[in-house]
Parts: sequence; C-alpha cells; structure tokens
Amino acid sequence: MIEIDDRDLDVLLADDPGGPVVMLNLLRFRPDGGRESYQRYAEALGGSVNARYGVAVEYLGEGGRALVAEDGQAWDMVVLVRYPNRRAFADMIRDPDYRAISHLRSEALVESVLQPTMPIAV
Repeated sequence: MIEIDDRDLDVLLADDPGGPVVMLNLLRFRPDGGRESYQRYAEALGGSVNARYGVAVEYLGEGGRALVAEDGQAWDMVVLVRYPNRRAFADMIRDPDYRAISHLRSEALVESVLQPTMPIAV
C-alpha cells in the first residue's frame, strides 16, 4: 500500500501518546523513473509545506543489502522525518497543497513502509 487514507490518520491520532513523532519511511522505487519522481516530490515539499508543519528530515540514506531480514526486505532508500506531533503530520497529509503533490510520491514507489516512532529518552 502506498497511499494514506483518512481512516489511517484517524487511527494514528487516536493512538497519540503526545509529543514529537519520527516517521520511518522505507522506500522501494519503481524502476522506470521512480527515484526521479520521488526527488520532485521531496523538492516540492521542501518549500512552504515542510515549514508550515514543522517538518525536519532527520536522516536520508540509500538502502543497502540487508544483513538480517526476510527475502524481499531490501529497500532503496530510508528516510526519518520528524514532526512536532501526530496532529501536524495528519494536518499536512490533509492539506490541499500536500495533496496536489502527493501523486509524485505514489508514482515513485512500488512499495513502502511508513511507521510512526516515538523518541525514547535515554
């Protein structure tokens, strides 16, 4: 599944423990221009949308061969994105400006994982 729907966002908000959320993005690109489409998506987000919702890319990296994983778990890219809270993430996904560019993400990916994580104090 590539798209996020309103029910998914409602569940995310219902389970909200409060505080910041870091979204783990595991991305597998389409072989026919997926990486380039994702780059256009990232560039479009980098303008007013990211600033409006307090988005910060914490880590962006190329995927490598998995050392410990089931078959099929190699990912092309890993991205960690911090949001001030789950509400900011949900509001961004529902924003008409975001929705106008979200097709670039969908067109880029053949598969993805999008998982909320909560920082743990050490």
